[in-house]
Amino acid sequence: MKFGLTGHPIGHSLSPALFRAGYDGRYPYELIETADFEEAYGRFLEEYDGINVTAPFKELAYAKADILSEECRMIGATNLLVKTPEGIKAYNSDYLGVRMWLCEVAEGMKRTPFFPAGCLPPAARGVARFSSPQPPHTTPVKALIVGLGGAGKAAAVAAASLGMSCILMNRNMSKAEAMADKLGAMKVKADVRPLSGFRNAFKEADIIIYNIPAAIPELNILADSDFNPGNPKFILEANYKDPSFGKDLIARMKAGNPLAQYTEGRTWLLYQALTGYEIFTGEKPDLKKMSDVL
Repeated sequence: MKFGLTGHPIGHSLSPALFRAGYDGRYPYELIETADFEEAYGRFLEEYDGINVTAPFKELAYAKADILSEECRMIGATNLLVKTPEGIKAYNSDYLGVRMWLCEVAEGMKRTPFFPAGCLPPAARGVARFSSPQPPHTTPVKALIVGLGGAGKAAAVAAASLGMSCILMNRNMSKAEAMADKLGAMKVKADVRPLSGFRNAFKEADIIIYNIPAAIPELNILADSDFNPGNPKFILEANYKDPSFGKDLIARMKAGNPLAQYTEGRTWLLYQALTGYEIFTGEKPDLKKMSDVL
């Protein structure tokens, strides 16, 4: 078996090192480095059993798939293509990875949405396990999703699948409104707000998932009170190469609310790799060895 990663640029990617660590180098994993998606896809068809897909190819790869997992249908993007006897199947391990993190966070909040048994998805089967909406007597957990590219859409669907209400923010408001419609079909409340309202939404939310690759000016005006002192607050950032939540901002967060927790993008990378690699091989990778790489 042979696997790989495509996207542009990907020279900085940690995925090859994670894959080698997870399987002690038993399977080859290569970078398919090209700005031309059709070239990358052709190489996949000729040489590989499965590939990870990163920006800017996630929606292009989605359009190539013969079979779509449930979460891919909702998100409209894939980051994982696998050859099967029935054709090319698309999964979204961004969704699976952030859903694992959200399950851990919600348990820690002691204000847990209605989770079905076995909340963490069995990755080898790529099972999305979309849950029923939470019962009306529970207090909703509110998630703010900032940026609705491929990772952001995956995060929004993951939060909705666990019955969380969502605030959606994106520079392109029509994209946010389209995602809100999809979440509405899941019977989940989703509010669309402009980025100019970030500070108020940040204060209101229990969970913030930040997917914009650069820092927005509104991050610089957050005050101690915006971190909700005395209440749990959880932040996940997608960008692990050049995060927008720098040391000074995280220090302010901790000073304003010791219960607030920031999770860097490497954790999301690790979780999506853990679920995605098992889909590739049918074998669980070594989580400890993968963690050591990070």
